[in-house]
Amino acid sequence: MMKIVIASKNYSSWSLRGWLALEQTGAPYEEILISTADADWHEQTKRVSPSGKVPLLIDGELQVHDSLAIVEYLNERFPAAGLWPGDPTARALARSVVAEMHSGFLSLRMNMPMDIQANEPGKGHTEDVLADVARIQEIWRVCRERHGRSGPFLFGTFTAADCFYAPVVFRFRSYGVALDANAKAYCDAMIEEGKVSKWVQSARREKRIYQE
Repeated sequence: MMKIVIASKNYSSWSLRGWLALEQTGAPYEEILISTADADWHEQTKRVSPSGKVPLLIDGELQVHDSLAIVEYLNERFPAAGLWPGDPTARALARSVVAEMHSGFLSLRMNMPMDIQANEPGKGHTEDVLADVARIQEIWRVCRERHGRSGPFLFGTFTAADCFYAPVVFRFRSYGVALDANAKAYCDAMIEEGKVSKWVQSARREKRIYQE
């Protein structure tokens, strides 16, 4: 049975991405959560993860760290899970917008950290953050218009792109970001999605430790 090592479900956006991808496969797994409420959680993570970071996927002797690497491994291991769209054009766009999320939007990350329990409208609404918000809404619009007609997600069915933008949905909700109709509909669909809802339920049971 595979194992996935993650951090706080309330705060760890990268953990969420890898965990959603694993859930999408439907394969049985063991979840190992290292709580950020523990004073030595950095040390705990370094003891189990070669990068000192999470998520970490363990499959037998194999260790896969970094959420994008986890997605690619799971896609090869479970092709029927549909982590990437089947159409080559859609797949190329999906990989592009995932890579953009993986490496970009630093202003959004820094000023609107994922905190599912937070309700702080207006916090972090800097000019740079709002530029990131505008770009993300454009990405969502393009994906939905070109390839998302068959369902409520970015490429119709749930894919790696949705795994990677799931934390953004929570950021927008926690900090009261105004969204266009397309983005709002997408966020609503994501919140109602079973895997996402399962994560949220666990996140809301955690102790919130970064309150101001």
